[in-house]
Amino acid sequence: MQVKTLILGAGAAGMMAAMHAGPGTLVIDHAKAPGEKIRISGGGRCNFTNLYAGPENFLSQNSHFAKSALSRYTQWDFIDLVARHGIAYHEKTLGQLFCDDSAKQIIAMLRAEMEAAKARLWLQTSVKEVRKDGDFIVTLEKDGKDINVTAKTLVLATGGKSIPKMGATGLAYRIAEQFGLPIITPRPGLVPLTFGTDRFKPLAGTALPSKVTANGTTFEEATLFTHRGLSGPAILQASSYWEDGNDITVDLSPGQSLFDHLRDARQTDGRKAVATVLARTLPQRLVSYLAEAEDLTGNLADWSDQRLADLAQRLHHWRLTPSGSEGYRTAEVTLGGIDTDSLNSKTMEAKSVPGLYAIGEAVDVTGWLGGYNFQWAWSSGWAAGRAIATRH
Repeated sequence: MQVKTLILGAGAAGMMAAMHAGPGTLVIDHAKAPGEKIRISGGGRCNFTNLYAGPENFLSQNSHFAKSALSRYTQWDFIDLVARHGIAYHEKTLGQLFCDDSAKQIIAMLRAEMEAAKARLWLQTSVKEVRKDGDFIVTLEKDGKDINVTAKTLVLATGGKSIPKMGATGLAYRIAEQFGLPIITPRPGLVPLTFGTDRFKPLAGTALPSKVTANGTTFEEATLFTHRGLSGPAILQASSYWEDGNDITVDLSPGQSLFDHLRDARQTDGRKAVATVLARTLPQRLVSYLAEAEDLTGNLADWSDQRLADLAQRLHHWRLTPSGSEGYRTAEVTLGGIDTDSLNSKTMEAKSVPGLYAIGEAVDVTGWLGGYNFQWAWSSGWAAGRAIATRH
């Protein structure tokens, strides 16, 4: 069977590329339905982009690589597509855009655009072998039968390793390595951090506003204590910058000076326990948890300015050393991937393998939490699709 373009992966990036690659495009995926990560994202409402998406919101060994695609297909372009399909949406915090109704609307929109572009979709189809003899020759397994597909262009859009239960396998990395493209070692990103013991088990379910710093990068959002460790938006964001063995620093009261709060309260509530007054600002369960470690004994009147300042300093800069992360099982994305130095930033084509493209999460470009990774999927998929259409 001969096609012009074969796209491996019917996720966000793969479907976006198919919409623009031109006639003769076949998209395959081993799942029963396309866009499964889209379907479950954003609590089922898909945080499909971010109003503030820009190159500074992405991690990569080459911080400049994503600029071309992001600047040529922006969040405004995708928002316009969503609006044309009559999909109602709203902004949550920090520029995050969600469907009012369902993430399935985004999938339906992409499928409608693919059909309009006459791109075909094969589901429950797996890749057995890929080779190149002038054109790419890919052996697929569908309905228990092997099918050889010959394609002038091959697009790797199978994502990373995150969420194996949804079928993530790292296939794109293996194919890339087969053709000599280097891989930046993958690791889980946007993932809860764990601690070796049941350290925070008594606090499980407690959340509070925080400011979390990892490797010099700081995020101010909520932190959630879990049975296994720490989660919540601030922790997930910081996890992409955290490395094994490193500390993170948590500011437990980013919006208010705890020293000022305690010192001022000492004037009117000096007879009250320090823990009682502290619990006006921090969750009671957290204060109870900290009471022994921080020696929160005595009344406020008994505490000097210096002692209050030292306590506030520790709580604004709570240093913690995670033992690890929850791994790919719960990671929203995969850091690392196909080295961007091996790709053309304008077209996403491999420099050393004409006709081979890599897009989306398979590439060493990883966005922050909040719709940025979907925007990279749209932008990189568009860039590859347009380049392929022009090539043919």
